[in-house]
Amino acid sequence: MPIELEEELVEGTRKSMNVIQANCRVQFTPADIDFILSALDPGRRIPDGILKLLADPETRDLLLDDRHLYDAVVDGLDCLRISNHFYFYILVRHVLRRNGVDDRRMADYVAELLAQFSSTDRDRHPVASDPRPMDYLVDMLSEIPHADEHTRFLLRAHVGNHSLFLSGLFLGHIQFRTQIKAAPSVEYYESLGSANFKVASCHPLAEKYNLVNVFLSLAECFHSIRLALNKLADELLFLEPGFALQSLPARVIKEA
Repeated sequence: MPIELEEELVEGTRKSMNVIQANCRVQFTPADIDFILSALDPGRRIPDGILKLLADPETRDLLLDDRHLYDAVVDGLDCLRISNHFYFYILVRHVLRRNGVDDRRMADYVAELLAQFSSTDRDRHPVASDPRPMDYLVDMLSEIPHADEHTRFLLRAHVGNHSLFLSGLFLGHIQFRTQIKAAPSVEYYESLGSANFKVASCHPLAEKYNLVNVFLSLAECFHSIRLALNKLADELLFLEPGFALQSLPARVIKEA
């Protein structure tokens, strides 16, 4: 490994919080667990039964796919106390499966992307060490040729994330700008996002963070994932022009 890249990998350990991981399922809170117990075992008829099942990753994943749990999230007021990680994983997993993407790690990554973008202005700061916000994809792309190896990787991944975020949750806004101002179409976001995920998958840091297959799948399935997020935005999230995701979940409605 070149010395320069090895140094970047060391430096990268201090910046790893910039890298979105497929890890929603290991960040559930006690309130999330209590919500699962209430939804799947009302009255606690099976003492510690669900808890034991949740301790095993395979049975946990099966429980998280249970339709009763999804219904409880979209129907109940109790969902206001659950974490963004749990909330988005349940919704994203459901809409991705409906759209033919039956990959839990993919759902985990996309859910974590929405969770991070919803809690801060993370979508404007791809590199924590750089205080400058980047609001436009062209700004991110212009930085790539001049960036160090670690930052270049972060920017490539962020262009993919940002493209998926915008085209997935704000399709109407993109279409409006395309019609009124001749701004880039949704196909532009798909092409740009897919291409940058593919390039990011080839970077040594993608292997370090165990994201090679995730990025490759995002590149290949970008269109299907975007359509699934369009359904999520249309059916389950209340988004208005200029809406800041910090307020999510703002309103949840039952799927027709």
